[in-house]
Amino acid sequence: MSDHPHDDHPTVRIHYKRPPNRVQIFEQTLVHNGDGVKVTLARDMPYEPPMRIEGQVVLELGSDVVWFTFPDQWHDVGRFHRADGTFTGLYANLLTPPVFTGTEWETTDLFLDVWMSLDGAAMLLDEDELDEALGREWVDAETAARVREEAHHLLEGARAGTWPPPEVHAWTLERCLQELGLEHP
Repeated sequence: MSDHPHDDHPTVRIHYKRPPNRVQIFEQTLVHNGDGVKVTLARDMPYEPPMRIEGQVVLELGSDVVWFTFPDQWHDVGRFHRADGTFTGLYANLLTPPVFTGTEWETTDLFLDVWMSLDGAAMLLDEDELDEALGREWVDAETAARVREEAHHLLEGARAGTWPPPEVHAWTLERCLQELGLEHP
């Protein structure tokens, strides 16, 4: 047994670019490093005020998020929770395929998001943000078309029951916390 219990679960630093020139760095624990998906855990998110979708609080101060990053894909997926651990739904960020350099990851947000509520209904969010980014030339027409295509693919998959992939259902907050030897909130 290692003297450092999280040697198998390093902290990754995700450099999250948002055009035109904002960069946030998110530090998350790598829970699972598979070829097709990387699962990270973001603990105690600083969401103040709370994030609301259709009037419901989906993320708040102290929330945990299980993130699924897919190599070569134009989106990631987050399992959102309230501070008490209550699962609220799935949130897909549309973004450039991530670049992995060890524990330093880079991606660029492409404005559109897809929300899947607990009843399985999926909806597109932030079309106005993509339209503004296109109008201000923060993204080019080809990139905007590609991200709209990806969003359409996710929404169609949700309706057909083929999206999200099984890993998103398998790696619950409870499973991640257990893998890390941590307590549930």
